[in-house]
Amino acid sequence: MFGTQPNPEGITSPAIDDLLEKVESKYALAVFGATRARQINSYRQEMKSGDGNITNIGPLVVSSPEDKPLSLALSEIAEDKLEISFDAQ
Repeated sequence: MFGTQPNPEGITSPAIDDLLEKVESKYALAVFGATRARQINSYRQEMKSGDGNITNIGPLVVSSPEDKPLSLALSEIAEDKLEISFDAQ
């Protein structure tokens, strides 16, 4: 095949259909994924600073430094590593 991959990676892994089975709506998925991605990003920044003050939890799935925080967050949701809860404050 020219120009296509038989097993595409990226936004298709994990598949959006699988992720939507875990949440109430695509909007909830977007909010929850973005929130978790910010936590992962903050964790990485805390680790980089090296001052020992860690307030966020790192990735709950196998990852490498090159992995994007949003990809990790969506993988965590797909693997049921997180419980989705939207508390009214």
